[in-house]
Order: sequence, then structure tokens, then C-alpha cells
Amino acid sequence: MEGKHSDIKINYSKMKVFEDFNAEKPLFPLVLSIPHSGTYFPPEFVKEVASSVEVMRHNEDLLVDELLQKAVSFGIPTIKMLISRVFIDLNRDRLELDPAMFYNYPKDKDILFDKHCRVGLGVVHRINYLRQPLYKGLLDYHEVEKRLKNVYDVYHAQLQKIIAKCVKKFGFCLVLDCHSMPSKICSIIDDRSGIDICLGNLFSQSCPQEMSDFLAGQFWNKNYNVEFNCPYSGAFITFNYCQPKRKIYTLQLEINRALYADEERLTENADFDAAANDVSEAIINLAQSLVR
Repeated sequence: MEGKHSDIKINYSKMKVFEDFNAEKPLFPLVLSIPHSGTYFPPEFVKEVASSVEVMRHNEDLLVDELLQKAVSFGIPTIKMLISRVFIDLNRDRLELDPAMFYNYPKDKDILFDKHCRVGLGVVHRINYLRQPLYKGLLDYHEVEKRLKNVYDVYHAQLQKIIAKCVKKFGFCLVLDCHSMPSKICSIIDDRSGIDICLGNLFSQSCPQEMSDFLAGQFWNKNYNVEFNCPYSGAFITFNYCQPKRKIYTLQLEINRALYADEERLTENADFDAAANDVSEAIINLAQSLVR
């Protein structure tokens, strides 16, 4: 890739970044954020990358938006990203960029070269799930700045608005950041039967313990194997939006994909409806518990 330039020019004028639901007049102080289930790839982007759409889709949180549909229909405020996380990853800091990906990265620009960048999964992904390079050449930093402005900032601005409405009405808000995790990771970490559900609360720092305990109990009651902070304790959204002094709390929900999907074919499996019902029921009960 060194020496080659990847000339990507995106038309943002008609691009829909997110969908939100139940956001104008929230019925619950619970906000569902679904940042990684987007399946839209800008056509200009697809033409310039080295991976197929099918391969790039393996980086997404497969079908999580569909999995939570019952909870959304119940009236819980929700925002979901429509664009693929390969294009821009909302659960990363804006500064999580690898300078080596660009032919014109500003010399005076701050760098947050953390673990995500090192493995190629910063705010702009460098690799696909096969660990192959995504791009045919070095990127234009100014083009990525436009991605951040027109997609990343747009989603986060709307999420902040929904949270503010909940705080204004209820005096507090819990953001449940909803994700899925590859079954292979779950099985490697827990060789007994694998982890079904992971709740990341920044090691009991992101929300009152009774909130995360309540949600864990909903899954335990249905015989799911629940772990706290393993394999994920929470990423950018969980950390960045956690403001206990303002009574804004966060919790990251990770669901083992094998519970509901065929991970290779990117489709629902025979257990999808049962898993969707269990997950949504747990979230609905959490929402109701917050207004009692």
C-alpha cells in the first residue's frame, strides 16, 4: 500500500446516517444506542476498497437492531446507525486514527494511538475481519475529516440530544450501548460453555451496581451465562457518556452471535426469535424498573 493513494470522494448530501425511535417524548430514562449494526456502504467507498461488501459486513454487530425490535416497539428511546462501522466506527474516539494510514496526516495533529489503532480497528478501520488491508492505498486525511463531520458527529449529536431529554424529564438517564460479540472470542475466554452475555460497566464505575445487577439477573433467570467486563468492559461510548455527577450512566451490552445467528452466512438462525424475545424482555424489564 505504501506509495499508492486511495482517492475516495463521498457525496454526503443525501446520505441518511441514523434512525431514531421514541426520542421526542421519552417514556423511559433508558436510551438504546446501536452504533455497529449499519449495513449501508457508500458506493464511492465500495469502488475504492480492497474488500468485498460481504467480507466487510463481518465487522458489523450482526442483526442487533433486529434483535432489539420488540424493545424499541415498546417505546424505549433508541438510536441506530445505518452506515457500516467499517466506514466510520462510532465507538471510538475521534483521535483514534493511525497516522500510517494517510499520505498527508498533519504533523501537528494529536494522536491517540491506542490498542484499537494498533490492531487496525480505530475510528477508521484499517483491516477486515480476515485481518487483510481494507484500502488499496494511503488515505487522504481531509477525506476522513469529512467522514467524521458528516457521519460520526451527526450520530453523536443526536445521541446527546436524546440523553438530554431523558435527563430533563426523569432527572437521570442510563445509556445501554448494544453490541454483539463473535462466538469464537466467547469460547476462548470461557472454555466451559462460552459466554452468552457480557455487561461492561467499566468495572462498576459507569452506573450504579443495582442497574447492571438487575439486567444481569434478567438473563440469569433465563439460564444465560452472564459475565461482567469480560471480554469487554466498555469502549468509547460507555466511557465518554458516563457522567455520574450529572446522573448520566452507561452500560455496554454484548450478545454472543451464536445465540441468534449464523455468523458465516450473516443470517438469522433457528433460535433468533427466542433470543430476540429474551433480550428485548430483559431490556423492557430494565426500562420499567427505572421508572418505578
